[in-house]
Amino acid sequence: MKKKKALVIDDEQVVLDSVRKILTDEDYKVDVSLSGREGLNQAIQKEYDIVLTDIRMPDIGGMRVLRDIKRANPSLPVVMITGYASVRSSVQAMKLGAADYIEKPFTPDQLIKAVSSALDIAATKPPEEQALIHKEEMITILERAASDSKFIANLLYHGVKALEEYDLTGPEKLALLTGDIEWIEKNIGTLKPNQKLWLEQRLSAEIW
Repeated sequence: MKKKKALVIDDEQVVLDSVRKILTDEDYKVDVSLSGREGLNQAIQKEYDIVLTDIRMPDIGGMRVLRDIKRANPSLPVVMITGYASVRSSVQAMKLGAADYIEKPFTPDQLIKAVSSALDIAATKPPEEQALIHKEEMITILERAASDSKFIANLLYHGVKALEEYDLTGPEKLALLTGDIEWIEKNIGTLKPNQKLWLEQRLSAEIW
């Protein structure tokens, strides 16, 4: 039987070593990366059965890693690795396309269970459409974020929960929450300066 391939992205070597040992003992082939950006490139360029990524990293965060992996390969399951302070963000990530999350420090059983669950989900659940579908809703949100300070605060603190009243897909919400100007403009057209305000704010301060 062909070994399953896993990629682990985390800026802590101890976490990489731990996950690699646990999964290798379970007969996985494991690659690791200390850099979010380099790990993302690996995930897109090579073939993996599953990716595990830390949610908070110095170069690019796990939400952006999740976003870009799903754009490139919607069916590839992603598990978020989180510390106590960012558990809320990892729960949000599951509403935006992540298959599961594990909280540090984790036991071997917890890791194996999360990976198995993520692989089962990927095998049985069709991937979410990655195209931008709700253009008018996106514009409405961006214009509201340009003038409604309470809504901006709600987006910053509650993230995906602040978008529940809008008819959006997970990828559309993730694009808004990660400041993905390039993808939004590619699908909608050039945004007005006021429509870019929220997205530029997200790019300059990726807080989760």
